[in-house]
Amino acid sequence: MATRLADCRIAVVGLGLMGASLCMDLVQGKHCREVRGVARRTETVLQAFFGGAVDLATNDVATGVMGADIVILATPVRTIVTMLREIGPHVWPGALVMDMGSTKAEICAAMNQLPPGVQPVGGHPMCGKETAGFGAAEANLYCNAPWVLSPLPRTSPDALALAAELATAVGARPVVIEAARHDRLVASISHLPFLLASALVHAVNEVGQEDELVWRLAAGGFRDTSRVAASDTRMFMDILMTNREAVLAQLDAFDAQLAHLRSLLAAGDEAALRETLALSQAKRAAWKRA
Repeated sequence: MATRLADCRIAVVGLGLMGASLCMDLVQGKHCREVRGVARRTETVLQAFFGGAVDLATNDVATGVMGADIVILATPVRTIVTMLREIGPHVWPGALVMDMGSTKAEICAAMNQLPPGVQPVGGHPMCGKETAGFGAAEANLYCNAPWVLSPLPRTSPDALALAAELATAVGARPVVIEAARHDRLVASISHLPFLLASALVHAVNEVGQEDELVWRLAAGGFRDTSRVAASDTRMFMDILMTNREAVLAQLDAFDAQLAHLRSLLAAGDEAALRETLALSQAKRAAWKRA
């Protein structure tokens, strides 16, 4: 396998927000030998090529990955799992196969079924937007973002180092985490907030059915708290269904916290409520400073 990013031909399968943004950074920064884009829709293939986001583009997966030194799957999670079986016979021995999916355990299990000569590394850049598709892509999306790397027992040190070099090249900060630990952590900071935002929108909608003025009064607090509810539903369905146990555990933990706040408010226990809210305020401020 190529051990320097500069020598690599890279194939990115999936040219939505994450995949296309990565291609833009790799091409603009001249970080590698060649960037290929693979997309299902011919329109996206043409946009990527003529827009200068990639050096080569195709809607044939086998053609796109054949001969690539690094293959990166940037599609929804369950599509990644399926695609790993599809690309196996076409990836050259020694190639590095990565993904950009938001859950890791199921993907890494599928990666372990790749041919023995292939080097797998699970990946998840911790960034993004609620908008999706090629049109939402932008350069420098990964700047200063943590990029989780989940190697398998079969992954060589050279393959992991190459994956880390790629993440660093586009401005991200590689963080090596075991797949199950990743899924437990992101359930709390990403998957739970999506469900909470969705529940908030439904709760406000119930108010709006009685008095539609609520939508005209909604301002920054509601906008910021509900923002992720606008995220792509298909993408989040894949995330939730491949990380159910961890997400359910976080929902239970949140229910307990919400019940505690409700009990304090119902009891009129102003001192205890103030103390609890001050603690969460301090925790949030400490995270922002970190």
